Amino acid sequence: MLDNVLHTADEGDIHFNLYVPEGYDGPQRVALFVTLPGYQGLYFQGVGMNVRTEDFGFTARDYDRQMIVLAPQLMDWGETSARQTIALVAWILRAYAVDQQRVYLEGYSGGGETLSIVMGMEPGLFRRALFCASRWDGDLDVLADARVPVYLVVGESDEYYGSGPATQAAHELEGLYRSRGLAEDEIAHLVTLDVKPASYFAAGNVTNQHGHGGALFCRDPQIMGWLFED
Repeated sequence: MLDNVLHTADEGDIHFNLYVPEGYDGPQRVALFVTLPGYQGLYFQGVGMNVRTEDFGFTARDYDRQMIVLAPQLMDWGETSARQTIALVAWILRAYAVDQQRVYLEGYSGGGETLSIVMGMEPGLFRRALFCASRWDGDLDVLADARVPVYLVVGESDEYYGSGPATQAAHELEGLYRSRGLAEDEIAHLVTLDVKPASYFAAGNVTNQHGHGGALFCRDPQIMGWLFED
């Protein structure tokens, strides 16, 4: 369902696309997958451009056919969109029979920046977060307190961000967990850094690691399988 609008007093109008599986009837609680768009999928680019240019919301259904898929079509990749994402997810949790222990978040490129801010505000809303080809802008201390697992994947020669910002964020988060006394196996469960070499993209016939890497990431069973594993 394209271009739904949630009207809110505090965060304004929030545009979103929503997939509710056939046969959903409410009593049985289902999982929720939230996918945040990059620049090309923001609302001013045109209605539905997020689901036309990114396939995460479609490939996620291969892991759970009964899952609700929420694709906010946001206006930016900063705090405004982060607050809108939180407000929208909170509304979905009230409006639908969602298993709150199975709420998953993904963000690609600019959507990853939004994801990072969300995870620095309300990480407890989510079971796991998949951060793709982006830069971490959110509060890592808040995330470390919540202990929500995060998978950071990026190309080693990402043309827009490079691999440095994601690598630095992963190492900083690992350091925060060590300062909290967590063991290395616990930290490895909470922080996964996956820097993909050029050969990964070449094997997928991709020449632009940033612009087209998402088409590989969303179809990679290691990446998407991690997000939805029990």
